[in-house]
Amino acid sequence: MKVLDRIIQKAQSQNKTIVLSESQDNRILRAASIITERKIARIILIGDESTIQEMAKRHHINLNGIDIINPNTSLLKKTFSQHFFALRKHKGITYEQAEQQITNPLYFANLMVHTGLADGTVNGAIYTTPDVVRVAIQIVGMHENSDLVSSFFLMMLCKPFHNLQGGLIFSDCGLVVDPNTKQLAAIAIAAANSAQCLLEVEPRVAMLSFSTNGSAKHAAVDKVIEAAKLVQQQYPHLAIDQDVQLDTALVTEIAERKLPSSKVKGLSNVLIFPNLEAGNIGYKLTERLGNAVAIGPLLQGLKKPANDLSRGCSVEDIINVVAVTAVQSMDNH
Repeated sequence: MKVLDRIIQKAQSQNKTIVLSESQDNRILRAASIITERKIARIILIGDESTIQEMAKRHHINLNGIDIINPNTSLLKKTFSQHFFALRKHKGITYEQAEQQITNPLYFANLMVHTGLADGTVNGAIYTTPDVVRVAIQIVGMHENSDLVSSFFLMMLCKPFHNLQGGLIFSDCGLVVDPNTKQLAAIAIAAANSAQCLLEVEPRVAMLSFSTNGSAKHAAVDKVIEAAKLVQQQYPHLAIDQDVQLDTALVTEIAERKLPSSKVKGLSNVLIFPNLEAGNIGYKLTERLGNAVAIGPLLQGLKKPANDLSRGCSVEDIINVVAVTAVQSMDNH
């Protein structure tokens, strides 16, 4: 079974509640309708019900079975104002400001996750990535074992012509521009956990570089090597190769020749890029030239799932990210 099919099937088995804040976008409404029809998740839309229903009618979208909450009139407004004030008063926010802020659908959606009324949230069809990430950190908060929020793409290689078959985790391709050694180690650990959750396999991590096993001497290589050592200290049983070129990470014959001591042996399922520049180029090359399906950017390092969408996302993209978010929420309990 394809990895994505398995993720959707797993989501269908649990009926998790996912909240979407961008109900003024017809892509979101179409995705919500399909998700509900396929029983991938229970959907809550944030916004004015009459406006949403009018748009749905105009675009011939069936919203039966979908809850709609208006943050301006919801009975949750007072409780959410108190929660947000408690979370942000140390930053100087007043109760009145909190009361006003939580009527923003993005804030309201994250507060539903924070208070346990939803299992996860997906935003970003309209909101920018900085807004999505900032609000998630402020409200959902960081996971107790994490001090960094990073991102990953789930890259699906499932077409007959793909030499590699299955799913790969690419990280970080969307958020942390130039991670230092400690941050790169944190990204690798989070990505390994993401692989275990979504791919349901033991993670095999490649710390990518233009060097293999010290073949090049440079500060950029040193950063990758030191980050790998930090990961290994914390997780001694994790299969991880430090400073490997991409071919060594993915081709067994090349790994045998260039890195006989490899723990991953050319069978990587988690690729850690040294910086955002490399990661962003890498995932787009794989998507555009390799015809892989790229799901993300997905966030890691939060207490509960709050994921981002590309503003150019398709309805199918939204469905896939909601399914992944539902599965991530199972891993958080």
